[in-house]
Amino acid sequence: MAKPTEEKPNGTAALYYDASCGLCRREIEHLRPRLEPHAELIDISADNFVPPQGYSLRALMERIHFFDGERMHIGFAATLAYWRLAGLKVTTTLLGLPGVFHIADFVYNRWAAWRMRRSN
Repeated sequence: MAKPTEEKPNGTAALYYDASCGLCRREIEHLRPRLEPHAELIDISADNFVPPQGYSLRALMERIHFFDGERMHIGFAATLAYWRLAGLKVTTTLLGLPGVFHIADFVYNRWAAWRMRRSN
């Protein structure tokens, strides 16, 4: 499994999301106008999807991945990174606070595990 932040060649920002997940799809569609000028939105559930080098489809399905142009962010850290890119500065500042971040990250990881169990 990839580390929460890991380098990837290619300086283009990219959000890897699962459009087969209703909640994921609705969130990205809501943020699409704010994100598309800055990042490529990549549906990892598409038939023709090929994972970036060093990542598996399973790892990408397990937790959301966002490449900011320099590093790959995974899980809740990825969510904060693309929300920040979308201009949600107050929300990301509050959720990024120590303690708050750890609770939100814990909740995200529980939800992600539940989602994977449910989809299998």
